[in-house]
Amino acid sequence: MKFLITGNMAYVGSVVSVGLKKKYPDSQIIGFDSAFFAGCLINKSEFPERAIDQQYFGDVRNFPETILDGVDAVIHLAAISNDPMGKEFENVTEQINYRQTIEIAKKAKKAGVKNFVFASSCSVYGFAGDSPKTEKDEINPLTAYARSKINSEVGLETLADGNFIVTCLRFATACGMSPRIRLDLVLNDFVASALSMNKINILSDGTPWRPLIDVKDMFRAMDWASNRTTANGGKYIVVNAGANEANYTVKQLAYAVKALLPETAIEINQNAAPDKRSYKVDFSLFEELAPTYKPLYSLNDSISNLIKGLADFNDAQFRNSDFIRLNVLKSLKGTGVINDDLYYV
Repeated sequence: MKFLITGNMAYVGSVVSVGLKKKYPDSQIIGFDSAFFAGCLINKSEFPERAIDQQYFGDVRNFPETILDGVDAVIHLAAISNDPMGKEFENVTEQINYRQTIEIAKKAKKAGVKNFVFASSCSVYGFAGDSPKTEKDEINPLTAYARSKINSEVGLETLADGNFIVTCLRFATACGMSPRIRLDLVLNDFVASALSMNKINILSDGTPWRPLIDVKDMFRAMDWASNRTTANGGKYIVVNAGANEANYTVKQLAYAVKALLPETAIEINQNAAPDKRSYKVDFSLFEELAPTYKPLYSLNDSISNLIKGLADFNDAQFRNSDFIRLNVLKSLKGTGVINDDLYYV
C-alpha cells in the first residue's frame, strides 16, 4: 500500500509516519511538508522521518500532483493547526486549511487515490453546553481555524464517490507524547507546567469541557479511515473521533496531572470571563463503525507518557519556546525566512 501524508513533520504527522511504517513495514510512505516545525524535536536523536520512504518539501498552495501517482490513501494533516495561529494568520488559514484541502482532494481523485482522510476537529462545536454533541447536531465554529474545518468538510462531500472515499475525522483535542511535542495543547501544557514549575495555572474557572484523544489513538483512527470501504459508512462520512469516557473539564485535567505529580499546586482563576469554547462530544458513531480502533490510551496513560518523554524538561519559560507553534511562525517571520503570507522568501 502507498500512503501520502501531508504535514508529516509536525506533532501528529510524526506519530502517524512511524505508526504506519511499524504496522505496514512493506508499505511505501511519502511525506509532504513545509518543514516549518522540522527542528521542534524534544530529542534530537529521534528522527521520525526515518519511517518515510520519500520526503517532499513544499507549500500545499503549490502542491505537485505528480507525487500522487500510485498513491492508495492520502492522510491530509497539513494545516494552520490551532486557534491562536488561525487568528494571527486568518487569510492564510482559509487558503491553506480550506481552499488547498479541496484542491489537493481534487488532484487526489484525478490521480485515482482510493481513500482521502481529512483531519477535522471537534472545535467546530464551539460553545455547546453540557449535552454531548453528535455529528448531526448543530455546529458553532467560533474561530478561523474551526470555520476552515467545516468549510473543508462541506467541500469534500461534493467530491466523494464510490471510487474516492472521504473520511472527515472530527478529532477531540490532541494530547500525548510525540517526537515533535506541542506544548500549546491543554494537557501537554499542564504536564510541562507541573514538571518545570510545580504549578498549573488554569486561566479559566476550570469548568469548560474538553474531549481528549492521545496522538497515538489519532493515528489508529487514521489507519482505519485509510482502509475504510463504502460498506463501512458510505462514500463520505463525518465522524467524531475519540471516546465518550474522555470528556473532561479543564479542572479535571489539572487534577489528573496532580495525581501523578503530587507536588503540583493548582491555581484557578475564579474571576475569569466564561470560556467561549466548551463542548462535550458523543463518539458513539466512531465506536460503532470502528470498534477495534476505539481509543486505547487513557488519560493517565497520556500523562504518564508525557512525564516520561519530558523527563529532563525543566523550562519555566516554555511558553516562549519553539514548542509553542505560533512562536515558531513568528520567529521565522521575524528573521525574514517567511513573509506575512507564510511563504518562504
